[in-house]
Amino acid sequence: MNSPSELWARILKLMEADLTPTTLTTWFDDAEAVALEEDRFVLYTPSNFKRDTIVSRYVPAIQKALKELFSAEFSVTVLGEGELEKHTSTRESSFLPGTEGYTFDTFVVGSSNKFAYAAARAVADEPGKPGGYNPLFIYGESGLGKTHLLYAIAWKTHQDHPEYKILYIKSENFVNELVSYLRQNRDMQEFRDKYRQVDVFLMDDVQFIAGKESSQEEMFHTFNTLYEQGKQIVFTADRPPKEMLRLDDRLRTRFEWGLPIDVQPPDYETRLAIIKNKTIRRGMNLPDPVLAYIADNITSNVRQIEGTVNKILAFQELMGEQVDVDTVTRAVRDMFKNKTEFLPSADVIIEEVGKFYNIAAYDIKGQTRTKDIALARQIAMYEIRRMTNLSLKEIGEVFEGRDHTTVMHSIERVEKLMKSSPEMAEVIKDINANINSRYE
Repeated sequence: MNSPSELWARILKLMEADLTPTTLTTWFDDAEAVALEEDRFVLYTPSNFKRDTIVSRYVPAIQKALKELFSAEFSVTVLGEGELEKHTSTRESSFLPGTEGYTFDTFVVGSSNKFAYAAARAVADEPGKPGGYNPLFIYGESGLGKTHLLYAIAWKTHQDHPEYKILYIKSENFVNELVSYLRQNRDMQEFRDKYRQVDVFLMDDVQFIAGKESSQEEMFHTFNTLYEQGKQIVFTADRPPKEMLRLDDRLRTRFEWGLPIDVQPPDYETRLAIIKNKTIRRGMNLPDPVLAYIADNITSNVRQIEGTVNKILAFQELMGEQVDVDTVTRAVRDMFKNKTEFLPSADVIIEEVGKFYNIAAYDIKGQTRTKDIALARQIAMYEIRRMTNLSLKEIGEVFEGRDHTTVMHSIERVEKLMKSSPEMAEVIKDINANINSRYE
């Protein structure tokens, strides 16, 4: 599966399970795979009519096949008449598409993040500088701007050193890609070259490799190779290395070699500045009382602030109303509710537990009693009981009608494991973070 055409043949084969031969022939007979990028698959068809039909009806089938092949999510771009040449001519010059707005100029600096900003800026100015911040390890809760800083480093370095090879990846995609290579017996040297032949290596949410033996092994050697060659390494995570209890000691030590630095939730002045910055960039001019109202009520993270601004803009465009405090209150009332009102579903919890352990949701719900699946099932029951309003009986029904006493026993076992095993407590913390991120 080295070329796009070979990959497309595999995709078409998998799509046969969901689409009829007539459908495949009608809409994909002259379609060509153009490229498989970091997290995007590009397809070309010479007919704009076919392109529009594929986009509206069949992209989910393509994405399903890609996920089956690579165990990762991909976006799909379909090119039509006259678009292939443009794509080909700009492909080499394109750089982290969709991240153009995440630069140092658009990052709002306040007391909660100024140290992280300064360190990121120093790294971008002189990546891999001897005696510099390598690795730079930025940690903090979700939605505080860590990813923005990674993109800003990438863009500044790309601007100053267009010849540099810069790689940004989420750790979850790193893990999924490694699993895909191992499962399909592909050439591991190809995987290693991709990550070890770069000038700047940027990894988001590195905490997700903790506890994954093969991924940690590859990361260890990737880190050593890049570090010994003087290449710049930057990580983000939701906690400092010393709190990653399931992380190999040798990796934890290396993560702490450079500069670990935290990002805190923005204070009132920073939140106000962020809101002003985002509204101006969206062409809005909100009255000061409205800005103050949002800053007073949206306190958790930058991502939620951005969502609030987007919702106000949409409300204004759709309703044509003048924006005042009352309008804002109606537009974003649900964002000001207590967090406990947003409860994850049992299926979401089971899905996230399954993703963490690489176990299918139907196995967790089912009757298989192997050790790994049984533990995942017990954790899922514990999380559902803790994070939803379902009764023990209702939880049992989710798991193919199990008795409420079985659910109670599972919950008690997980509670005991958490008390006796710091590693299990961290597993639960990681799964909680994954579940909560679905509702941010």
